[in-house]
Formats: sequence, structure tokens, C-alpha cells
Amino acid sequence: MVKLHSNLCLLLPLLFTTCISAYSTLSNTTLKLLPRGSHDLNPQTGPILAPFLTSRVPGTSGSSQVQQHIISFFTSHLPPWSDVPFVNIIARRDPPGAWKGNISRLTLTAHYDSWSLLEGFIGASDSAASCAILIHVARCVDQALSRKWTATSRRSCVSEQGIQIIFFDGEEGFGRGWNDFDFTYGSKHLAAKWEKMFNIPGSKYPTELSSITLFVLLNLLGALNPKIPSYFPSAHIFYEKLADIESRMRSLHLLQSRPSHHFLVERNQQFDIQGPTPGKGKYWMTILRFWTVFPTVWHTVEDDVEHLDIETVGDWAVIIGAFVGEWMELEGWFGEGDEDGRVEV
Repeated sequence: MVKLHSNLCLLLPLLFTTCISAYSTLSNTTLKLLPRGSHDLNPQTGPILAPFLTSRVPGTSGSSQVQQHIISFFTSHLPPWSDVPFVNIIARRDPPGAWKGNISRLTLTAHYDSWSLLEGFIGASDSAASCAILIHVARCVDQALSRKWTATSRRSCVSEQGIQIIFFDGEEGFGRGWNDFDFTYGSKHLAAKWEKMFNIPGSKYPTELSSITLFVLLNLLGALNPKIPSYFPSAHIFYEKLADIESRMRSLHLLQSRPSHHFLVERNQQFDIQGPTPGKGKYWMTILRFWTVFPTVWHTVEDDVEHLDIETVGDWAVIIGAFVGEWMELEGWFGEGDEDGRVEV
């Protein structure tokens, strides 16, 4: 049973096994097998998205209700993703049999709190929709992961690639001005804590923080016609992977929205990826940010259900789900498999 308290860190053991850790493209057939989220992500009645669409100011009953929604969903529907309470809620699955300090983790994040300085503020795009998308993604890949792990464990293959989803609290500031200090309390706290959480000497990753191989941030998603630039040169290769997924899915008519342009608008751009080397004791984490330019409804009461586009939310869910499927090398493991769990495509 999960109990919430003031420092609540929800950690879920992730079972994951393959002998090779490399990005693997999903086939068109597999893209067609990915679960859609049209019902679950309906802002009015969807069991995943609708509970997020309330005021979620830290320390209020609304925040507690959303915490319970996240935890109860993973507990009831995705039991392999175990949990351990924080006010940051972390759902993690690590490969069985792998040495903890050698596990790298794809990390998907969004903040679940809402701004406190505007009465009635829901934050549908900031960032209720992103949280719902991440829950859908976890469910999207869950059975495929289980099939793969069950089959590969018979061959004594041990992967060192895990996945975690972090729902941050305290992203919103408490003052009316925007500054470098009054925001992202939850993520700063967790980063400082994980930087000091050392693994056993000799581990490939000395700390919890250094084990993050790709940090994916979702924020301000859900409106019609999003336009997402590529923010970080070091992560552009992964941005290109997502842009390719979107392009393929549109050509296969697997997406529901009909935007005036692709969501990921900087495909095939060239970047200089040179940068400074990290200082002693510091580790680079590659950050991939899905964050549209501040929408016109940002931090207004109009950031509500009516300003979400359900088809756009659903398309984001399936695009991100496909990316995770490729990162975790799940080609052939979606759908009903043979006796070994593998699906012929």
C-alpha cells in the first residue's frame, strides 16, 4: 500500500531484459499496433486526463487528489511499475538481474502542480495534458516490455537499460514575477538529492543522477497546431527520431489531428554539437524538451478543458509512445505474440 507523506518518492522496479542496448526503429506494422488514447485522454470523461483537470496547487486537496490519481493508476493498472512515495512521484522499471549502478535510464518528465496565484486556474496545458500523456505512454509499452523480458530472460539476457517517469511537484513559482529562483522546486530538490546518492564503487554510473541517459520534458502541450523547435543541439539526434516518427505516422494516416504544419518543425536541421566539457564531478544529461512557445492562455483561467484539442493530445501520446518503443527496442513485441511472446511483423 502506498502512503503519501511530505517527502514522497515513488519508485517502481522496472523489469527489462535484452542483450543489446541500442535505438531500434519500429516498423510501420508495429506503429499501427500502438494503443491509441482517444477515450482515456478525453478531457471531459477520460479516466487518465480528466482527473488532472483541476487546480493542483502544492499543499491543497486538489494536489493530493492528483497524487492519488497517479499512484492509484500505476498500482491498479500497471502493477509491475512499483511505487515509493515523495511529492515528486517517480514510476520506474529497472531490468531484472542487472547491477543497479550499471543501469541507465530513459527519463520522461512533466510537472503535475498548478499555479497558485490565480483562483480557479486549472492548467490544462500547464501541464495536466502532459501528465496524462506520460501515463498513457507507460501503459502503451507495458505489455510489450513484459513480453520481451519474459522471452529474453529464458536466454539469460540481462539488459542495463531502464525507464522512469517523473511527475514533478513545485514547478510553478509562488511570486508574481519570473526569476531564476522561484520555480522548479521539486526538480531542483530531486537533482540535488540524486547527485549525492552514490552507487556501489565500481558502478558504471556513480550516482542516481548520472544514470539518466536522456531527460525528456513535456510541458505546455495540448493546444491545436503546436510548433515544437529543437532546443538543444546535443539532443537534436533524438528530436530527429521523433520528427521521423511523426512524419511516418502522418503518411500512414495513424494520427487524428490535421495541423497546418508538423508538430516537430525543425526536422533535417544542422546543429554544431560541440560544447564545453563538464566540470569535475558533473555529468551531462541530454535534455529533449517538448515545450511549445508560451500559449496565449498561459497562466490565465482560459487554460482550461475548452482550450485542449483532444486529437492533438492523443497524437502526442502515440508519438511519444512510439519513441519509447524504439528507445527500448520493442519492435516485434507489440500485439498478441507467439509462444515466445514475439509478434511477426
